[in-house]
Amino acid sequence: MGSSMQIALWVVVMLVVLALLFDFMNGFHDAANSIATVVSTGVLKPTQAVAFAAFFNVVAIFFFQLKVAATVGKGIVEPGIVDQHVVFGALVGAIAWNVITWWYGIPSSSSHALIGGIVGAAIAKAGIAPLIATGVLRTVAFIFVSPALGFLFGSMLMVATAWVCRRTSPLKVDKFFRRAQLVSAGLYSLGHGGNDAQKTIGIIWLLLIAAGITAAADKAPPAWVIWSCYIAIGLGTMFGGWRIVKTMGQRITKLKPVGGFCAETGGAMTLFLATGLGVPVSTTHTITGAIYGVGSVRSASAVRWGLAANILLAWIFTIPATAFIAAVFYGLSVWLF
Repeated sequence: MGSSMQIALWVVVMLVVLALLFDFMNGFHDAANSIATVVSTGVLKPTQAVAFAAFFNVVAIFFFQLKVAATVGKGIVEPGIVDQHVVFGALVGAIAWNVITWWYGIPSSSSHALIGGIVGAAIAKAGIAPLIATGVLRTVAFIFVSPALGFLFGSMLMVATAWVCRRTSPLKVDKFFRRAQLVSAGLYSLGHGGNDAQKTIGIIWLLLIAAGITAAADKAPPAWVIWSCYIAIGLGTMFGGWRIVKTMGQRITKLKPVGGFCAETGGAMTLFLATGLGVPVSTTHTITGAIYGVGSVRSASAVRWGLAANILLAWIFTIPATAFIAAVFYGLSVWLF
């Protein structure tokens, strides 16, 4: 009896470490979303930008309620069917997809990779019955809603800014928005940390409930879970995802400081809204939509729409791809431990 409990505890510890590794990779993979515009416009050097973004990732712990964590922990699949094999499959599926997309420089979604992993592992264990339709459908809907909102907010801010600054010299506009972009980059990094760290909090919470360490009725996960997840994503951002910075900052459209400010602010508005609603969204989708919105205001030809099609395909394939990988590793984990 003691031996089986010891093994169970060891498995829980291993999965918590794996979850924190995913969280670290989330920050690493999505660092470009926070810093691409501020680096590409020359406002901050890359090393300054990652430290700046990481700080706001962690500070987000004081600004947001744990609504996204509750959605991931209790709103995607029924907690009662979750065991260590489901969590293992979900995490490995998400990590594998993150590594693949990072290697090829594709700005995909760590968030949807995790959701896809949870769904795939749960289906491998018990079919579609334990899926919670409202949580899954809301998450899938925001694959399209979050970039659309980012596009809308980014383009509206760009139009409004152009009107306000219409009689100001370009040199003065550039100088002002170089400073203002520090505010917008900070807000975006705050939204990034607030939404993304909570996804890992949610899956660790799910694991602790399954292991009987935390009661399902508890209103909040343990404080150590919350702090460790925010710190892990901040450390991931510190190391950065440089392969994706170029795509986000320059390949979609050439950005000036005013455009960077509008894109980051539009993205931050979307993230704040989604986090307040408890919807786990993709920071990648959000900032990409905002950058496209800003670029399209200048002219339709200023945006590389062909690249948008490639990015959209990566978004659509993320959940089914990670679900498949997670299902495979769920089966392997049942065989291994």
